[in-house]
Amino acid sequence: MALSDEERRRLEKLEQELALSDPGLDRQLQSGRNPASPRTIYGVLAVLAGFALVIAGIITQLAVIGVAGFLLMVAGASWFLRGLRVGDVPGRQPERRADGGPWPL
Repeated sequence: MALSDEERRRLEKLEQELALSDPGLDRQLQSGRNPASPRTIYGVLAVLAGFALVIAGIITQLAVIGVAGFLLMVAGASWFLRGLRVGDVPGRQPERRADGGPWPL
């Protein structure tokens, strides 16, 4: 379904306002890239590797391997969650409270 002339003008105006108010987001939307940080990717890989170690520990019946896998999974989950924070996205700053301190996470 094609846009009418009025709808097209409104959309162009919204795009221009977005580009002026948040140039970083505008560049990101124009590039079409996913803003996943390397920390997020490493976190997912660490969780998967930790899960594999837990399974290996169960198969070999070595508790040390299972514990190491569990610790790697916890560390990977921590890296993953830190990678999802707004402050980790390039061009964006974390929001602050009214008193100037960072928002607690």
